Amino acid sequence: MRPLTIGTRGSALALRQVELVTVAIRAHDPGANVKHTVVQTEGDRRREVSLEEIGGQGVFVKDIEARLLRGEVDIAVHSLKDMPAEQPDGLTIAAFLPRADARDVLAARNGLDLAGLPAGARIGSDSARRAMQIRALRPDVEVVSIRGNVDTRLRKVADGEYDAVVLAAAGLDRLGLMARATQVFTVRELLPAAGQGVLAIQCRSDDTELVDYLAALNDPATRTAATAERAFLRALGAGCRLPVGAYATVDGENVHLDALLADSDGKPHRGAAKGPTTAADRLGAGLAYSLRKAAGV
Repeated sequence: MRPLTIGTRGSALALRQVELVTVAIRAHDPGANVKHTVVQTEGDRRREVSLEEIGGQGVFVKDIEARLLRGEVDIAVHSLKDMPAEQPDGLTIAAFLPRADARDVLAARNGLDLAGLPAGARIGSDSARRAMQIRALRPDVEVVSIRGNVDTRLRKVADGEYDAVVLAAAGLDRLGLMARATQVFTVRELLPAAGQGVLAIQCRSDDTELVDYLAALNDPATRTAATAERAFLRALGAGCRLPVGAYATVDGENVHLDALLADSDGKPHRGAAKGPTTAADRLGAGLAYSLRKAAGV
């Protein structure tokens, strides 16, 4: 394979994820010539406002995808949860690495878990999905917006600006910071975002040589789970700004999908579906239809 350039964000977590993908490529092709280039995304440039204000999902990937489409980079590495359900014309996800821990964690001062936090505690999260579920568990706490990378968020807790933050377990683990977690939520307590814990490797769809090359890195079970979760998102429509969660697991020839959707009053509606792995996309779309009906949206 020709020399490859990976486009990535410049955060410590993004660079660590590029390192993981590079290791996977070289395990498949020991002589691979791989480098990376940092791309500043809109989500990185506009840290003073919430993600919802600047477009929500996609703000961390669109600038990298533009570089990919222009041929300035060969590969993009994304956290799948940051990617919109629809791929831009001309791009494809060539491989999904094996899924890491998809759960959410609490990182609080003094080793406290959620139950141990005082009434009125300030919990940092810029995710409507997390905020909704945290409030269901502890209606007396305040979930407030927070921006910045993992280190910045943890520092704001240590400095007393927040009592705790909610983060993805996969990100903490990849950075060697899981010791900072004071509680790991079950997926029943906090249903993850679609694609959480998954690294997606994206390239141009007409670069067939590279598509075939990267296919060797793909984990079939992760792809199936991601297909069901992203089909759920896709069926909700790009305009859906309500809190959403989706998490699928694969057991042999079957895939099981849990999902939630809030109604316009913020009340969560949860559902589940199971079916053959070959019908993962239809499973996700069908569950989205059921939950939209239940939520009246």
